[in-house]
Amino acid sequence: MTRQELIRLILDKRSFLCIGLDPLPESLPSSLQGEPADRVFEFNRRIIDATIDLAVAYKPNMAFYEALGSKGWESLEKTIQYLSVHPGGPVFTIADAKRADIGHSSTRYAKAFFEAMPFDALTVNPYLGRDSIMPFLSFPGKWAVVLALTSNYGALDFQMLHPSLPGPAEKSHNKTTHCQKLFEVVMEQCVQWGSPGQLMFVVGATQAAMLGQLRELVPEHFFLIPGVGAQGGSLREVAEVTMNAQVGILVNSSRNIIYAGSDDDFDTKAREAASALQSEMETILRERRFIS
Repeated sequence: MTRQELIRLILDKRSFLCIGLDPLPESLPSSLQGEPADRVFEFNRRIIDATIDLAVAYKPNMAFYEALGSKGWESLEKTIQYLSVHPGGPVFTIADAKRADIGHSSTRYAKAFFEAMPFDALTVNPYLGRDSIMPFLSFPGKWAVVLALTSNYGALDFQMLHPSLPGPAEKSHNKTTHCQKLFEVVMEQCVQWGSPGQLMFVVGATQAAMLGQLRELVPEHFFLIPGVGAQGGSLREVAEVTMNAQVGILVNSSRNIIYAGSDDDFDTKAREAASALQSEMETILRERRFIS
């Protein structure tokens, strides 16, 4: 999906909602029968059917499928196939896998998630640097979603550190300084590698105090923003400081939607939770004059 197609989808649906499909077999309603992997797909199917008119994106986290072995991969493949043919589509699909490796290994990861299972985007870890990211940017219409500032407590361990020495960006571009935090250095470097139609960044909603600064640092690229809902982030506060002239954000909610209900009406409860977020997003889009 191209950048313009994604923007058009946001405006048409009056939503920038991304739903995380992170099913735990032990947490699924008892009414879902069969093997764990079959129950996972059935759960996903009902969540998708209940919310696809409200969401512009879905983000399965690979850990929840890999933990089930080969059957989990079957559930994932069935889920992405279901999304690709659903009459409520198209939707933007993100494989939350946090992959990256030396160049030829990254190429294989890209083929796995962009060709074998045709996701639109893949989350990637930038720690190995440029040659680990570039293979993901060579697939037309596909996106690398770079981890920048995450919403977990452990973000303090590395992402908030100040590099003690000037890095390559400072030496070659005279932009990065040792006063910047590591996640800012990462973002400043990465925007030199990929266009706003290839690259977006994960920035956590629980870091709202810093998000405005990040938008100034990276004005055009999309942000994928987790942490709204169960992790405590405020949708309105986040949107106010991160939206750009072309919306520029996808806000992810997982547990607050997919586990809004625990009985057989879980899909109805999921729709209610998703609808509340979408309604707030529509209001924000209207206030910002993206829609009338």
